[in-house]
Amino acid sequence: MPRVTINLDDDLMKDLDCIIATKGYQNRSEAIRDLARAGIREARMEVGDSKNCVAALVYVYDHTARELSKRLVQTLHDHHSLSLATVHIHLDHDDCMEIAVLKGEVREVQHVAEHIIAERGVRHGRLIFVPVDVEMYSHGHGNLAARKHPHIKVR
Repeated sequence: MPRVTINLDDDLMKDLDCIIATKGYQNRSEAIRDLARAGIREARMEVGDSKNCVAALVYVYDHTARELSKRLVQTLHDHHSLSLATVHIHLDHDDCMEIAVLKGEVREVQHVAEHIIAERGVRHGRLIFVPVDVEMYSHGHGNLAARKHPHIKVR
């Protein structure tokens, strides 16, 4: 493994040491590797290096807002080919959190997420991307005959 030397100012080093202590890293190298991986993953999504992704869209909304629940469900139905699963959580009398797991082309997933987050009554929203490569395989599963279908591979 190559060795890299970097210089960090005191405030950045203090923040890094705080993360190391909080998350329980054994050393600074492990923490910096994880932070670098996360930064690279995020940068790939921003520059469009990855065409496909799996993603978690987390949003909190006011379920009492007129027709909002219906519009959110309709948006996911309109893009059913991207939607894998949704978890619905009741936070209090007015607020719900949903976690929608999406899979598809980055631009399509981003479009759906932006549409949901922009809905009036959605109070918070965040999309977390994981870049993937999609490969087509032809093989059977159990008693099913072989057929060509996609497999995803996390980058």
